[in-house]
Amino acid sequence: MDANRILDLLEELYPEAGAELRFSNPFETLIATILSAQCTDKRVNTVTEPLFREFPDASSLLALSQEELEERIKTCGLYRMKAKNILSACRALVDGCGGEVPADREKLMALPGVGRKTAGVVLMAAFGDDQIPVDTHVFRVTNRIGLAEADTANETERQLRQALPKNRWSRAHHLFIWHGRRCCAARKPACGRCPLAEADLCRAYRTGNFAVKQKEN
Repeated sequence: MDANRILDLLEELYPEAGAELRFSNPFETLIATILSAQCTDKRVNTVTEPLFREFPDASSLLALSQEELEERIKTCGLYRMKAKNILSACRALVDGCGGEVPADREKLMALPGVGRKTAGVVLMAAFGDDQIPVDTHVFRVTNRIGLAEADTANETERQLRQALPKNRWSRAHHLFIWHGRRCCAARKPACGRCPLAEADLCRAYRTGNFAVKQKEN
């Protein structure tokens, strides 16, 4: 499968593709990404704008109790768990990292609430690393297209790292997310306006099998 051709077509379709979460530094990137689990970016942005204005770093956010933080983020869903993880992560940053978000995958994944995808997003968005974090959209789109054939996010990421040129990983992450949100929907993909279907570059369209099932890693 011509991975570069797939990315070229998606680039033509979404030249403006990029992060839809709003953040301006590694700390904001980390917190916004934690909040984005099972929540829309639009909703997270609504919550984080006043939160970051009042609490711009880990030490200041620790001034909030868990109940106070829950109240501020409750519209993001899973707010009790997220508040607990965010405050625990802030404490770990202050106690072990001088209050700074580390540019290291293992150290990031040691923080409460930070898995491989979140760590990858932080490394990519905040530190400019070549990464291809796999969220639900990246998983669905790439397994439908045929760039991956996996049932977990970690295995999908491993296969994409082999299939795609490294210098296009980060860009591919955004392109697949935009395509998943705007065209290749979970329930009713809009194949009639998909350039990958038209170019015979989508396995699901070719075979008629659009089902993808993601297991926990």
